[in-house]
Amino acid sequence: MARRWTKKEEDKYRSELFHIYVKQNKSLREVSEVLGISEQAVFRRLGRLGIKTQPFLKKNYLKKRTDVKIPNKYSEDLAEFFGIMFGDGHVSHFQVVVSLGNKEEKYAKYIRLLIKKIFKTNVKISLRNNGYRDIYLGSVDVISWLLRQGLVHNKVKSQVDVPLWIFSKNNFMQGFLKGFFDTDGSVYKLKYGIQISFCNRSLPILKSLQLMLKKLEYNPSSISLYNMYLTRREDVKRFFEEIKPSNPKHVSRYLSIVNSLRRSDSGYSR
Repeated sequence: MARRWTKKEEDKYRSELFHIYVKQNKSLREVSEVLGISEQAVFRRLGRLGIKTQPFLKKNYLKKRTDVKIPNKYSEDLAEFFGIMFGDGHVSHFQVVVSLGNKEEKYAKYIRLLIKKIFKTNVKISLRNNGYRDIYLGSVDVISWLLRQGLVHNKVKSQVDVPLWIFSKNNFMQGFLKGFFDTDGSVYKLKYGIQISFCNRSLPILKSLQLMLKKLEYNPSSISLYNMYLTRREDVKRFFEEIKPSNPKHVSRYLSIVNSLRRSDSGYSR
């Protein structure tokens, strides 16, 4: 929940936003650049301050961006991006956003480069007051295309499922698993081993993840309380060797646990 503003802060933000958005007639994208926050944050702030949005008055209303390229074929990079979006991503009416925690600066930069590679355009990162980061891209064309590809505005409410094309190749499934685990997965120590978990409130997504892992000859657990696990030692080791997660927090956590288990002579030295 957003922190409650003081009266002084509220007056300051209202005056600032009214001047830029209404008086200067800048678009959400332009306002976000001036204030250094995401377009989604600008939209939320407008609503919070009671300033009515007026997209039809903006000079670029309904004009398409020319610096964005929609992919013409599926790829492992695109599959990884979809995994990220089905994990910590969100499609609003204005932009594509991936939200990360306050200790994921390196991974935020990784996602920015991945999105830039796929859509051939500039991607921005905004830093919130609490240290959390939003990686975002504003494009009507990209949003429309992603919605046609199976993404939705509310994954949990819609109980969305993974697009069928992800299952067509092993490297697509590996890419999706990588992106999803990097954003919505975790790794932690058991008494005598390591466990990987996948968590999501959309059961169709979890069932599809389970199917992917089985197709790739892993041994996932059954689904319980919106969670699914990999617990076999050889599965966890192979997952990090083959899927190759890119989020440093998962990789460092995994290596730390492995080293701890080796020191305790629990069999991980082999």
